[in-house]
Amino acid sequence: MQLARIIGTATATVKHPSLCGARLLVVQPLLADRTSPDADPQLAIDTVAAGIGDLVLITSDGRLLRDRLGSDTTPARWSAIGIIDEPDA
Repeated sequence: MQLARIIGTATATVKHPSLCGARLLVVQPLLADRTSPDADPQLAIDTVAAGIGDLVLITSDGRLLRDRLGSDTTPARWSAIGIIDEPDA
């Protein structure tokens, strides 16, 4: 599991059948300081109704995605599994 910031959404005109109806997020994995990038942005499946700018917890747990999407052959790797509360500045 890793912290990430949602920086956008993605639209696909053609996608794997397991992803039909799934919302695709563009997430920026972060270091523990919650601001420094930890890798290149990734695509993640939204399972928690997160929005742009939200800090989320992402996971690459394949079984979770296969169960959630109802497919043993989904190509998806990352999913957002929780929204992290942030204190107001």
